[in-house]
Amino acid sequence: MTFREPLLKPVAIAELRPTQITVGYREVRQKRMAWRERAVAGPHGEKAAEYLGQHMIPVIVGPKGRRYILDHHHLCLALHEEGVRDILVNVLADLSGLTKSSFWVYMDNRGWCHPYGVEGKREHFDEIPVNVAKMADDPYRSLAGELRRMGGFAKDTTPFSEFIWADFLRRRVKVKLIAEDFEAALKKAMTLAAGKDAAYLPGWCGPTE
Repeated sequence: MTFREPLLKPVAIAELRPTQITVGYREVRQKRMAWRERAVAGPHGEKAAEYLGQHMIPVIVGPKGRRYILDHHHLCLALHEEGVRDILVNVLADLSGLTKSSFWVYMDNRGWCHPYGVEGKREHFDEIPVNVAKMADDPYRSLAGELRRMGGFAKDTTPFSEFIWADFLRRRVKVKLIAEDFEAALKKAMTLAAGKDAAYLPGWCGPTE
């Protein structure tokens, strides 16, 4: 997709609309801590400003001119919870001429939304929250995100690839284990990720000898 010029005028994070129902709260907490480290670095917050400049949020302009997030949902929620009000965005497409129902069908067909709930089941588009603060926690998304960071699978261009991995892990790792012993759950996830059952997943790295 051809990127348009980013908007130099900051947009309120509270006005950005998600294109997914859930995030991994553990990953959000990690991003909050990382932001705090940058926010206190430098006498005038230069590192924080530089970080925001490097993470412009890709959005789609939808009906009524509302901006819908395509990526960095975790970052947007983390910044929102840290009291950051505005962020720069990069408009990828203007679909403001579509009706609400046509908009979501188009988004769905392009792989630009992920209407799946905390149990990994598909929900109606109306279940997608109207702001980042209302996104629900999916612990398997947190597990999949950490699995990727630990090298369990490679970053992939497939839309919502971490959610695909989360669904794979959902059927193989008990949620109680994630809640009570995340490291043990991650160790099990690493073993599962190297197996041939995961070979169909985006970013699969294959078994190691």
